[in-house]
Amino acid sequence: MLKIKSLIADKLLCGIKNISAECQITADELVGMLEYPPDSSMGDLALPCFKLSKTLRRSPVQIAQTLVPEMSADCIDSAQAVNGYLNIYISKDYLASAVIPEILDKKENYGAPDFGKGKTVVLDYSSPNVAKPFHIGHLGTTVIGHSLKKLHEFAGYKCVGINYLGDWGTQFGKLVLAYRMWGNKELIEKGGIDELVSLYVRINNAISGNEEQGIAPDPELAEKARAEFHKMEIGDEENLELWRWFVKISLEEYEKTYKQLDITFDSYKGESFYTDKMPAQVQILRDKELLKIDDGASIVDLEEYGMPPCLILKRDGSTLYPTRDIAAAVYRKAEYGFDKAIYVTSGQQILHFQQWFKVVDLMGYEWADQLVHVPYGTVSVNGAKLATRTGNVVLLKDLFAAAIEKVSEIMEEKNPALKGRYDIAEAVGVGAIVFYYLSNNRIKDINFNMEEALSFDGNTGPYVQYTYARACSILEKAGDIPAGDVTITTPEEKALAVTLSQFEEKVRVAIRDYEPSVITRYILDIATAFNRFYHECPINNADTPELRASRLKLTEAVKHVLGSAFGLICLRKTEKI
Repeated sequence: MLKIKSLIADKLLCGIKNISAECQITADELVGMLEYPPDSSMGDLALPCFKLSKTLRRSPVQIAQTLVPEMSADCIDSAQAVNGYLNIYISKDYLASAVIPEILDKKENYGAPDFGKGKTVVLDYSSPNVAKPFHIGHLGTTVIGHSLKKLHEFAGYKCVGINYLGDWGTQFGKLVLAYRMWGNKELIEKGGIDELVSLYVRINNAISGNEEQGIAPDPELAEKARAEFHKMEIGDEENLELWRWFVKISLEEYEKTYKQLDITFDSYKGESFYTDKMPAQVQILRDKELLKIDDGASIVDLEEYGMPPCLILKRDGSTLYPTRDIAAAVYRKAEYGFDKAIYVTSGQQILHFQQWFKVVDLMGYEWADQLVHVPYGTVSVNGAKLATRTGNVVLLKDLFAAAIEKVSEIMEEKNPALKGRYDIAEAVGVGAIVFYYLSNNRIKDINFNMEEALSFDGNTGPYVQYTYARACSILEKAGDIPAGDVTITTPEEKALAVTLSQFEEKVRVAIRDYEPSVITRYILDIATAFNRFYHECPINNADTPELRASRLKLTEAVKHVLGSAFGLICLRKTEKI
């Protein structure tokens, strides 16, 4: 569609220059003005001429009427002026002779931009806190982050996926203290991360108190926990040995979830990796006289930039999140030479990233403007906010298991003879959860509804995966597709071809806005258009061999584009369901 828009924009530019030779508008600007009408009866593309009215000093109605005669090109069937809009209808012959053959030729490379070639992107995402399980609240950073990695790879970027493990901080002082007070090695070896969580919840209740359980607050425990972490920071081997054990247990659990999501990382360097790299950055802050002492803590004053101070060191000299993030960014720039570094975290951390990004800028690092924070909304379950410290979580492993079980039951009923049913059930069940999440704009808060997420009706993951399987089944039954030209003879065929032509445009928008839901909604558009085509246009039983071959090629094009789009949102392809 971008090529079609460009061809149309060139024609529009000629028409506009005929109206006013002095007009400075460009073809690229005209491409940006073209819109998709809400109904195909209003054209496949439309130019709202009111956007040109002031520049050309004519009414939108006059502009649209004047431009109609200029709309003559291979890709244009016709154009109409309607109430100040120029409605443009794309040629069916052009779609059949140019768009569909291009898809069939390029296959999985169709729609891939090339603006990322020669550039490197570092993506920091997922990054769970060690000794805490994956719950529904971790899904956002994990699947949004990996989708953005896949999108950037599709555009030619070299991508480095980093799992910046939360493996350092005062919470480990709490866990070490809890283990010394109540821990049992055998129980933890057997129970894994669940036992670590129990200890973490217990120590937090002991520190803060829990009225329901009759536990009184004990502030002294908080000081003891801080002391245990400080011992880790100064190299206490006994505490560090416990810490390494906690990390090992946690990673074993996380890998199970990543395997289900088909996600891998290029680096697992967590916060602890940067312990010996922070002093150099703190010294730079001192040398540049950016560091100030406030009530014993070391801060960077950001008042003139409209932000609270950025804390660099606590009163006891312990580091904080900004210290580690700055050190990590400096290391990654040196290690990978990134052109862009993307951080996918909760929208609750927007201020944190604004602060340390500004500190990096003040330190004189010229690449500060290459740091990008991609926030996402919070997740609640039936209106209740999630919190590991209180045990109020919905674990991803339980959610995935429930989805897989439901899919398995449906498959047992409808297709009991299907081979590899568990793998397919896992792909569809996990896919249902991922698709449900990525269907929403990333910044939108989500009140997670189990029933909606696992529904197999409507605009869901199982619906689009079944659509892909339907296309595969049609092609499998057809065998070899005969040679011949593609012809578009029905509104359903044209609508499907127009939708397929939009793939690269959708990819570019998703990358520009860091918004995977653009691809999710586009997948639904393809599925809807293909299923209308399937129901209205016989494929293997078409009236003539030529029409059958043409429709099979259109089906094959759907398979290629859907398959590529699935890969961009962590959705597995399912040739059979």
